[in-house]
Amino acid sequence: MRKTIAIFILLVFSLFSMGLNAQSKKVSQSDLDHNKKLVIDFYQKIFGDHDFTNIDHYLLPTYIQHNPNVADGSAAFEKAVKGWLQNKPKTKIDVQHIAAEDDLVFIHIKNVLPDGKLQSVIDIFRIENKKIAEHWDVHEIVPEKSANAHPMF
Repeated sequence: MRKTIAIFILLVFSLFSMGLNAQSKKVSQSDLDHNKKLVIDFYQKIFGDHDFTNIDHYLLPTYIQHNPNVADGSAAFEKAVKGWLQNKPKTKIDVQHIAAEDDLVFIHIKNVLPDGKLQSVIDIFRIENKKIAEHWDVHEIVPEKSANAHPMF
């Protein structure tokens, strides 16, 4: 019985150690910097410049989209964004914050809507093989009044 318990404990410890080891694989600082630059360049090129000529440089064809209004795939993304940007002027993207950890890049954008209202946008991108593989986003209109003195940007 003791031998069985000892083997069980060793097995659990080994599996736990393997899990920690897998989670502790860190991305180099140069890769983190590359990933942030990739996302900033992508955001400016697509949403600011309305330039889709090199979209495959940024997105994997199997791009996974978590925004419920857009289908998966780089072609579906391009179609949706072209519709959103139709009749909107080109602009300089106003990046408020950007951070990267492991294969994720987090970006916070200050966006001015056509009606002049401010919008806070947070996007999360997963990078794979130096391209954007997956995306999540949250959009919020900046309220005129706040319950605190802290701005959203």
